Amino acid sequence: MPASLHVRTFHREDRDQLTTLVNVHAAAVIPGAVASVNTVLSSLERCPDEIVTDPWVTERTTLVVEGAGRIVAAAHLLRYGSDPDVGEDYRDTGHLGWFLHHIDAGEQSMAEQAADLLMAACLARFNRWGVRSRHADGLLPVPGVYGVPDQWPHVRAALERAGFVHSGQTEVLLLARVADLPAPGPAPLAGLTVRRTLGAWGTRLGAVLDAQEIAFIELDTTLDRPERHARSMGMADVSDLGLPDDPHPDLLPWLLAQAGQWLTLCGADRLLAYATPDEEGEIEELLRYGFGELTRTARGWDHRPV
Repeated sequence: MPASLHVRTFHREDRDQLTTLVNVHAAAVIPGAVASVNTVLSSLERCPDEIVTDPWVTERTTLVVEGAGRIVAAAHLLRYGSDPDVGEDYRDTGHLGWFLHHIDAGEQSMAEQAADLLMAACLARFNRWGVRSRHADGLLPVPGVYGVPDQWPHVRAALERAGFVHSGQTEVLLLARVADLPAPGPAPLAGLTVRRTLGAWGTRLGAVLDAQEIAFIELDTTLDRPERHARSMGMADVSDLGLPDDPHPDLLPWLLAQAGQWLTLCGADRLLAYATPDEEGEIEELLRYGFGELTRTARGWDHRPV
């Protein structure tokens, strides 16, 4: 192992280099993704979007690998408490919230050595914490970046070399330009109207017929709060979508057109949607109406050392 590489805890003066490391990984997944320095620093202290699990965290630490004054790898570790109010799956566990490392042209072996050095330090920290199990994710403070996306084969390889196994599900991320969503048109059913309310996960646009909601789409337009990001990404996501079992063929495009009109007023120009590979019908519908597949990401990694 080159003597120039060493692991240490994150220092505040590392903030710019750490933000660069986060952003280059995020931008490989989400076009134009960028987080501000303040966003990255805040995410090391708490994750307010994880309203259920974040309060269970009892300890957080960020480790970096430095080489010749440059941060070449970093990982964020979480320790979950053992109290009864902590969910059973999380109780007394250690998690890699994310694990990232640079790839330098012509220096693949050096990059792998930095990753393995960091991983050894992470596992040693878990051992000192005495957690009963170890898990990994890739949740960055950028919309749509979580798990281990297809664009991070170097991260997947580092996890697998260390004995992590993908045991969870794979999710499909789709992205549409709002301008590519269906154009507004007449309602597919006589008397069908749209009703806008607050939903559980965002703004709910309900398709209402005879005073009954027959379908809906919920939009989260709060992904790009200006105090958190260096520049607005104009991003929103489909936080929930509900259709009847046998919908009118024009119901979904009509609902997406309503969503497009609202998003335009919100200043959002891109819309994320999520599915699992077995939801083939929903994916095909979204692809038909302006979405394209952006990536597939592997969620749920467990450490199973040989």
